[in-house]
Amino acid sequence: MSPELAGVLQLLALVAALALAYRPLGDHMARVYSSDRHLRIEKWIYKGIGANPSAEMRWPAYLRGVLAFSAVGVLFLYLLQRIQGSLPGSLGFASIDPDQAFNTAASFVSNTNWQSYYGEQAMGHVVQTGGLAVQNFVSAAVGMAVAVALVRGFARSRTGELGNFWSDLVRGVVRILLPLAVIGAIVLVATGAIQNFAGIHEVGQFTGGSQQWNGGAVASQEAIKELGTNGGGYFNANSAHPFENPNAFSNLFEIFLILLIPFSITRTFGVMVGSVRQGYAILGTMVTIWVAFIALMWWTEFAHRSPAYEIAGAAMEGKETRFGVGASAIFAVSTTLTSTGAVDSFHSSYTGLGGGITMLGMMLGEIAPGGVGSGLYGMLIMAVIAVFLAGLMVGRTPEYLGKKIGTREIKLAACYLLVTPTLVLVFTSASMALPTPPDSMLNPGAHGFSEVLYAFTSGANNNGSAFAGLTADTQWYNTTIGLAMLLGRFIPMVFVLALAGSLAEQKPVPVTAGTLRTEKPLFTGLLAGTILIITGLTYFPALALGPLAEGLA
Repeated sequence: MSPELAGVLQLLALVAALALAYRPLGDHMARVYSSDRHLRIEKWIYKGIGANPSAEMRWPAYLRGVLAFSAVGVLFLYLLQRIQGSLPGSLGFASIDPDQAFNTAASFVSNTNWQSYYGEQAMGHVVQTGGLAVQNFVSAAVGMAVAVALVRGFARSRTGELGNFWSDLVRGVVRILLPLAVIGAIVLVATGAIQNFAGIHEVGQFTGGSQQWNGGAVASQEAIKELGTNGGGYFNANSAHPFENPNAFSNLFEIFLILLIPFSITRTFGVMVGSVRQGYAILGTMVTIWVAFIALMWWTEFAHRSPAYEIAGAAMEGKETRFGVGASAIFAVSTTLTSTGAVDSFHSSYTGLGGGITMLGMMLGEIAPGGVGSGLYGMLIMAVIAVFLAGLMVGRTPEYLGKKIGTREIKLAACYLLVTPTLVLVFTSASMALPTPPDSMLNPGAHGFSEVLYAFTSGANNNGSAFAGLTADTQWYNTTIGLAMLLGRFIPMVFVLALAGSLAEQKPVPVTAGTLRTEKPLFTGLLAGTILIITGLTYFPALALGPLAEGLA
């Protein structure tokens, strides 16, 4: 079987599995976030944190809950790393330095999982399992809660109430993420991923010495790292490591976990707003961009442009032979179009244009399908922009899902769009202009610039993957990327929740003959075009200096 055919068959199998899960999971999530019933374990949690799950919140109160919970998470995870050397199960590893502890705490709480350290050489069992894995659950649940609050803003009228953050957070973990992660971990263990609390083992004798490997609760963390679009690996090689991702089946299963909730939550959106066709329109936009990016990535990586490529059959540098180019390309596109950041191959080794595709996927705003929750609310922001542009073209006041898109709404949407490009371009420019940060680049020229641009694109968009050549464990990059991750995560949430509150206060607008039909394929095309045009105008100059220059050289 040719590598190209193998890639196509794996893509078809993946699409079929996602299609089978789409309706049941989407409907289940809609029931979870619409139910008035609280499970017993949820009541215990509410009592423990002193929350009233039945109290409705307006958007400022909802936002305070998001920020307060996340701030406590950053502080807890920072302190846990700083005292690691005194904890049992530390495997003899020292406490983490202040700048790296801040970077890692910001990374996992913001659902980015950027890692400027070697996981198997820095973090013991307590930090990995009690700190990082816990944040994999709750940071994903925060994103889902904010998305559901925006959906309620569209669905409700004449009220500013968006639900209860604590209820949405707890239900997201207990009823959605935890059960799916348990199933995912069992499947990964069955495929060969390890799950233990073993210490450090010396493995074999080789020329020049031996290797040391430590065990860990890898399968359980691997499951939630993909399911929650987190991405941080137990080992430095991430999902290219055989302890995390043993074979071709586990690789395809991990891609399935990455895409499962981001695609299925469009069904949840459709059910909650009372029109599943609206959910299909959003899904159609996500799928169109995702499939187009996979096709482009296959084209760049399978192309035979030199004798080395001819001999290997494709651009094999940085890719695992047990996965091949086809599956590696699907993984790379899926992990960068979501906010996952896990890798089964090394993006820095992709062709110039292939690396540019991974970067562009993040620059779209992580919305096709995006992270759990964040992908949906990012796409809905783009939908607001699209209907605004359509209204300008026909001279009508724009409407979306029965709500007028007025001056306040479009300002909030525009502010949302400006946050991450500002962070990416300002921090990248500063890193190239100052004397010391460029020393971290492994490569000169366009590829070296791409390493820096990729790092801040990944951090600000809460992805977490990297062009591996950049030495990011410095005070400059630990601090600036840490700030980019926090600001890129929580400032957009301010605008999302403010928009949700504004929409919830409106009265519904009746549908007329002149109303834009946002459930039709025409709107799907308009939405996809809007996303690509806005991204292109924003980032094209930077891309021209990096991956485009390298790819066309």
